[in-house]
Amino acid sequence: MTDPAARWFRTYRGTPEPTLRLVCFPHAGGAPTAYRSWAGSLPEDIELLATCYPGRQDRIGEPFAESVHTMADAIAAALRPLADAPLALFGHSMGAVVAHEVALRLQSEYGISPVRLFVSGSEAPHRREREKEQPTDDAEFLAELRELGHSSLAAIDDPLLLELVMPSIRSDYRLSAAYHPVPDAPKHRAPLVAYVGAEDSGCTYDELTAWSEYTQGAFETRVLPGDHFYLQDQEQQLLAHITGHLQSDLRLQQVLAATRHSRP
Repeated sequence: MTDPAARWFRTYRGTPEPTLRLVCFPHAGGAPTAYRSWAGSLPEDIELLATCYPGRQDRIGEPFAESVHTMADAIAAALRPLADAPLALFGHSMGAVVAHEVALRLQSEYGISPVRLFVSGSEAPHRREREKEQPTDDAEFLAELRELGHSSLAAIDDPLLLELVMPSIRSDYRLSAAYHPVPDAPKHRAPLVAYVGAEDSGCTYDELTAWSEYTQGAFETRVLPGDHFYLQDQEQQLLAHITGHLQSDLRLQQVLAATRHSRP
């Protein structure tokens, strides 16, 4: 039987004894390779796990996920054995709500609270508007994606790859449109940081700050130059900010562990 972690996560740099694992969730239509370049920019003791949704790359033969909720169930179960090191979660666009739902399941079902949750380019779950029906014409649908600055455009501009890429994009957009948060879900114990591009037409600052309602911990927003896919051009600035938080979180974890061990 295939190891669930091996099915769901890709690593791009060996980290034999990680002090923390940063789990990253791609946007709709995205793939784990969206985070490939991040691995080399993180401190050597932080392991990056890039999530691979079913129906793409080496999982292309698998059926697409039925819903964000069923996918979050499976991902949380796959992460449970990897919680021997602290976990932090980052998700962009659709990946933000997947990360949110995975973090809730880790906390409520497995007693695992991530040290921090990072969400990017996404309205808070209760502020998400119902997305209009997808155009049936591929050219019209691609035109809408280009308006967002979709990061898969290099692939979908190639006619030979269009047939391969389009089904996963359409499936993920259906998942995103059908997503509804669970009413009265518990709040995250973890601190939450929300990012957005200054020119992102799909996520206003008010919609971003509404994420504050989902955590009992500290909340912070960060606006970076760019559109919905600002994180491509602002990768180093974004990673510097994320890394600063993670290193601070690790120091706090070490202090708390030392305090517990010193008690009689």
